[in-house]
Amino acid sequence: MQILEEVQAEIERCISRLRTEQHADGSWRYCFEAGPVTDAYMMILLSTLNSPHKELIPLLGQRLLNKQAANGAWKQFDDDEGHLSSTIEAYTGLLLSGYSDRHDRHMQLAEAFILRNGGVENAHISTKFMLALNHLYPWPAFYPIPLFLLHLPKFIPFSFYRWSSYVRTHFAPILILCHMKFSLRKPSAPDITHLFVTRKHRRLDRKGRWLQKSRPTNPISKAAIKKAERYMLQNIEQDGTLGSYASATFFMIYALLSLGYQHDSPVIQHAIQGLTSFGYQINNEAHIQNSPSTVWDTALICHSLQEAGLTTEDPAIQNAAQYLLALQQGELREEGRNTLNRLSGGWGFSESSTANPDVDDTQAVLRALTRFADHQIDYREALRTGINWLLGMQNDDGGWAAFEKNSVPSMTRQFCIQNFADTAVDPSAADVTGRTLEFLGSHLKMTMTHPGVQDSVYWLIKNQKNDGSWYGRWGISFIYGTWAAVTGLRAVGMSADHPTIQHAIDWLLKIRQLDGGWGESCKSDIHKNYIPAQYSTVVHTAWALDTLIAVHDQPTEEINKGLANLMEWNSQESKRSSYPTGAGLPGHFYIHYHSYPHIWPLLTLSHYWTKYKGY
Repeated sequence: MQILEEVQAEIERCISRLRTEQHADGSWRYCFEAGPVTDAYMMILLSTLNSPHKELIPLLGQRLLNKQAANGAWKQFDDDEGHLSSTIEAYTGLLLSGYSDRHDRHMQLAEAFILRNGGVENAHISTKFMLALNHLYPWPAFYPIPLFLLHLPKFIPFSFYRWSSYVRTHFAPILILCHMKFSLRKPSAPDITHLFVTRKHRRLDRKGRWLQKSRPTNPISKAAIKKAERYMLQNIEQDGTLGSYASATFFMIYALLSLGYQHDSPVIQHAIQGLTSFGYQINNEAHIQNSPSTVWDTALICHSLQEAGLTTEDPAIQNAAQYLLALQQGELREEGRNTLNRLSGGWGFSESSTANPDVDDTQAVLRALTRFADHQIDYREALRTGINWLLGMQNDDGGWAAFEKNSVPSMTRQFCIQNFADTAVDPSAADVTGRTLEFLGSHLKMTMTHPGVQDSVYWLIKNQKNDGSWYGRWGISFIYGTWAAVTGLRAVGMSADHPTIQHAIDWLLKIRQLDGGWGESCKSDIHKNYIPAQYSTVVHTAWALDTLIAVHDQPTEEINKGLANLMEWNSQESKRSSYPTGAGLPGHFYIHYHSYPHIWPLLTLSHYWTKYKGY
């Protein structure tokens, strides 16, 4: 069959490209690209602190200008008319760094867009927080979380230590800054009061300071601030960043400055160096990645190459496996419990992450290493501890979350903060649960006779949407969740004829685009219902096809047509391959993984070849 020959040729092309792009240490390092916020923060920080790394500013500024839309806005995704908060962030970064002047044409276009959409007052709370840190917005509107929560032990639902690890890492400095109402500003820096729509937000005193009340610092608050400071310092990674997040590191630098640390102190200089190391440069522009995806990308590619036929004897696989093996996380401090330790065995998202393992990365690395089980004792031990940690992270409801076990969602109702429920707690997710099930079934041969697997299957059945889909928390969005759920259920033995599977396949075929592919808008993540993209994407098409392949014993017309499209679309760079398919914060943070157009098509093609080569 001609399509099989084309599939085989495409697989070889993908393998060849990935071989050439592997680094000497065994890793693959692709850009984790998001919106303008990290670039804007970096431009402001380098300029305000007069950092020796100021040579980055023109590269970051050029990237922002290249991303600006014709209407003056910056977007989070292609089919968006413009994102107000992103536009304010980019505008502020360009202005305060001195890279652009307010009267430049592109700045005037951005200003007009901001004012048309309600001004700074309508921005996301995280954007207002950034502005307040730089004396561009009044602090009184921010005091969302009381400091005393740091004193509560972990068994109290509202305790700081019950939040997801992502939130703890970010909120430790935020709690300090909100209490101190700290602002950092160069005397000569311009303001952005021209971006405000209402007069009440322009209340400055004669010295140009916001008219606002300070909060008294009592002994309990002082003790809480010391706890937050200690938490930050204990979670600084070897590269100087806080928890391997650029966003958290920015907040930490401001928090340390508010506590009296000097600009040239070693901890602040080390943090800036860490942020600089997150820079990804392409030609004449650069982007500060919020959290480089090296472990995630390397694990997924290593597994995909093995699915494509490379053995554990292949140097590319051996080098990748050695790289991943060295990054397994061991003993972790259990905050809020008298600094007791607990064993990990998991892996994190970024190379520099040493104390923040997550379920998705752990299952991804484990599937990349499973075939090494018979090789060396260090692999066998890594797999044993990793699998034990993974199984131990299963929630009582049967599902798996990303970072935390048995997170408490009810506490989010106490805090009226935008997106707080999307970050503070970490409930079971269909994508993480499905991917974990797929690993357990495909690689460990576990089936629905296992009690834990059975609980997980029941959770997925219970959480299937009425239309047959599942919502995926960390990808876009319903196609991602449905792919993960169906492939997971099939791997542990659910029949292709099961009503749950058939309902999902009916939905997937129903949403197929007219061009024979699949594409989903990031708007789905905002509205929590499926919204098609304006065109099919490479990644969504690969996920959808992999789902169909997992269910059908023979290739169907939809599969063959979609696969032909996938190979054609992936032969050249286009918006089909650059549309964001990773989700971070609904409505505010989306990711274009530069690795994804290499990973998912290869995996889908390999599964097609393996299953259908006899037809």
